[in-house]
Amino acid sequence: MAEFVYVNGEFIPKEQATISLFDHGYLYGDGLFEGVRVYDGKVFELLPHVERLLSGARALGFPLGDLDETKAFEAIVATCRKNDHRDGYIRVNLTRGTGLGLDPKHIEPKVNFVIATRQLALYPPELYEKGLDMITCSTRVPSPDAIDARIKCTGKYINNILAKMEANRVGAGEGIMLNQQGHVAEATGDNVFILNSDGVFVTPHPSAGCLKGITRGVAIKLLREQFGCVVVEENMTLLDIYSAKECFLTGTAAEIIPAVSLDERLIGDGKPGPNTAKLIEAFRAYTKSTGTPISS
Repeated sequence: MAEFVYVNGEFIPKEQATISLFDHGYLYGDGLFEGVRVYDGKVFELLPHVERLLSGARALGFPLGDLDETKAFEAIVATCRKNDHRDGYIRVNLTRGTGLGLDPKHIEPKVNFVIATRQLALYPPELYEKGLDMITCSTRVPSPDAIDARIKCTGKYINNILAKMEANRVGAGEGIMLNQQGHVAEATGDNVFILNSDGVFVTPHPSAGCLKGITRGVAIKLLREQFGCVVVEENMTLLDIYSAKECFLTGTAAEIIPAVSLDERLIGDGKPGPNTAKLIEAFRAYTKSTGTPISS
């Protein structure tokens, strides 16, 4: 079956799909993106992804025209249907428009909206069983007076890429990124949670410089509503992770994955914790019970 890419309202065979060399996202990183999952023919948490995408576009002053949440939502579902994409990953990109030069007044005032379906596995299956070893990266997240981390814009991810390269150089599964004040913000591609010695789950507040992740929100919901746990969003330092009973990361591609060490210090007993294991099981069940069907 031929695979198609959605480009500005048209379905184009993947091999023929292109954007202009003067696309502002390509030239300047002036764009936004979302990664969305499909489980068994249902798109997972699609509305929150679409809302975050267009909220970011409005915050950056993109010329959206008639593109709204409904049209974006329907385009993503239609792309999955067109490709019979029943399990896997959806990549959604939105850029300011086309034209050379930084000044948005001098470019075509029309966004470029692209949707593609792919298969993606961020971590090998065995790491979900044994857990990730992590390091602290020297690369910091951008300060919120530069760009708010809740805006999932492409340009700011150069910091995450550089931090991931640091982790790769020492063979670590992930890297923890701090903000300018030394508080934990996020991992290079995921949100961070710990279970502390008081039995409270803690995750950095978005104001610390982390993305307000969709899977992060689902994890908070499951912990509170299904397990009756206390979950707080507050500042966290490296000491909080070093001394935690359990640690796990969340993200669309990673889902929920345990972390068992940071900077060669074991977290808890150095094995995935029982509460993390229960949450992973609950999350996988939740993905099967909810979502937007791609069938017409």
